Amino acid sequence: MITSIDLFAGAGGLSEGFRQAGFTVLAANDFDKYSAQTFRTVHPETVFIETPVQQLSPEDLLTKAGISKGELDCLVGGPPCQAFSVYNHQRGMHDERSGLFREYLRLVNGIQPHWVVMENVTGMTSVADGQAIREIEKGLKLLGYKTFEYRILYAENFGVPQERRRIIFIANRNGNHIFWPSGDRDGVFKPFTTISEAIGDLPLLANGDGTEIQAYCIPVKECSNFQREMRKGSSYVYNHVAPALSSINLERMKHIPQGGSWRDIPMRLLPAGMKKAKRSDHTKRYGRLSPEGLSSTILTKCDIHWGCYIHPYENRTITVREAARLQSFPDRYIFQGPRTEQYRQVGNAVPPLLAKAVGLSVIKSMMKEGKAIAI
Repeated sequence: MITSIDLFAGAGGLSEGFRQAGFTVLAANDFDKYSAQTFRTVHPETVFIETPVQQLSPEDLLTKAGISKGELDCLVGGPPCQAFSVYNHQRGMHDERSGLFREYLRLVNGIQPHWVVMENVTGMTSVADGQAIREIEKGLKLLGYKTFEYRILYAENFGVPQERRRIIFIANRNGNHIFWPSGDRDGVFKPFTTISEAIGDLPLLANGDGTEIQAYCIPVKECSNFQREMRKGSSYVYNHVAPALSSINLERMKHIPQGGSWRDIPMRLLPAGMKKAKRSDHTKRYGRLSPEGLSSTILTKCDIHWGCYIHPYENRTITVREAARLQSFPDRYIFQGPRTEQYRQVGNAVPPLLAKAVGLSVIKSMMKEGKAIAI
């Protein structure tokens, strides 16, 4: 058995990917009740500790995970990224959330895992000229981690039907070589997973339609490879409800073609604040997805006023299930809480297929260092 613990777990994107790679996720931690409900629903075998990370002791975490200090194979986690996100115009090290990686390092010190994996947004490289990255590297080396590397990975290279960039940190105590996932998609010789291949089998909905539990409308034999993988373990479609949009937004969407945006909306229908906008501004606003393309980054709000979240064929925004598919969450993942919270959980997560690729690379690195692994 190869073990991991997930900090700042959210709904469990990292845990799901590492589980698919072959890890046993012993425990997870977060302080968000709806994420906790989702995680416990999908991963009942994992002990979920719902408490602020500042109040979490390494001793308690080890006890609940059933292991001793120095026994854990890999500690994973994604400290909150809002303080580093380019979508946050007040981002910076002054934001108290920017220092939560120090709590991660505190727990690394108390747990002493063999391997450490941390993820965050690429904006971490530019805030305060990369101060957080330097602190993470220095902190891990002071804790005895001899090998430390980080890279920016593109989710679409690993089968995720979405343009998404994440910075991944990997370190180990033994000084062993790190094998990074290379990604076998390039969009040409091996095409990316398209939006149509990702969500084309889901039931069609009109604006405001849908129920929390629905039957699939297309048989598995007619599905794409991606859709078949997403449907494994699920007999129904969950979280597939289209939010009800206003009549003015419905009128605006009628003018937007696939791949189009706010620029296709007649001036008379534009929101007042956008009538003076430059044509080069707000490039993703009121965007309609192109079925043969990739999704733009799934954020915590699939709000058409802020991004490209209009369904390719229907005049509505994408549902939580469609957003989850574009993040590569399997359909057995049933997101809990109010719909706004479901969207937030999906948008905050690491795409499981990206996490799986990282997990497989860590396992490969462990095998090269002589660790006996049974998967």
